Amino acid sequence: MTVRLRELLLGFHSLRMGDAPVILHASLSAFGDVDGGADTVVTALTKTFPSLIAPAFTYKTMVTPRVGPPKNALLYGSGKDLNQMAEFFSPRMPVDRLIGTIPEKLRRHPQAKRSNHPILSFTGIQADPFLSAQELGNPLEPLGVLAEAGGWALLLGVNHTVNTSIHYAEKLAGRMTFLRWALTPKGVLACPGFPGCSAGFDVISEDLARYTRSVQIGKALVHAVPLKMLFRVVVNRIRQTPLALLCQQEDCDRCNEIKLAVTTAKQQSSEPGD
Repeated sequence: MTVRLRELLLGFHSLRMGDAPVILHASLSAFGDVDGGADTVVTALTKTFPSLIAPAFTYKTMVTPRVGPPKNALLYGSGKDLNQMAEFFSPRMPVDRLIGTIPEKLRRHPQAKRSNHPILSFTGIQADPFLSAQELGNPLEPLGVLAEAGGWALLLGVNHTVNTSIHYAEKLAGRMTFLRWALTPKGVLACPGFPGCSAGFDVISEDLARYTRSVQIGKALVHAVPLKMLFRVVVNRIRQTPLALLCQQEDCDRCNEIKLAVTTAKQQSSEPGD
């Protein structure tokens, strides 16, 4: 079955989100055959949601220095070949392919604007208050502002492993972040606040089920979750279980660094005082 604009509009409206602003994560292929492809999906989104943003991340700008701070989940001096292929950040740089076709189509929309972070930028329409909230040292702050405005996370055929908003909740829970570097026209720029791994995030779906609205559109299952509730659920989960939402891959440097930090803090807290 071919998904057309009408089906997308009916599906999005059935979520009953009103005029709430939205951050979207999407897989075009999850819908199956879409008449008009990503352009049709973006048209349906802009006709349904008056204000929306999407990640416009550009990992191809990243470089690895020879030396750097410890406990940063990075093997310094290991990126010589990748460093040579790094590209200078530009606001016109395409969204990384890992983020998807739909965010890239949104970035290219005539009304879209983009923030200027050289790795973790966002793009959006009618989203100036959210985009302008981003700072180099606080790259995910657009999500905090979006939540205060009653925003929702919209997952189009994807699960929580790509839900960037969970990274913001990790920060609220006190989880460590990392330092990364990007190639810019002004030179190599240090970028604090780089988040951890998201491979283990989908375990939170059960906790969020009661707050999640869902609809089937074509072959895609679409979920919508209010950001304030998402943040509350994730923060509570991490504070109760400090290793929650971390992946189980033995070679995951970021999750391993977080696990080590949690273990060290627990040991120190259990040591008798002087």
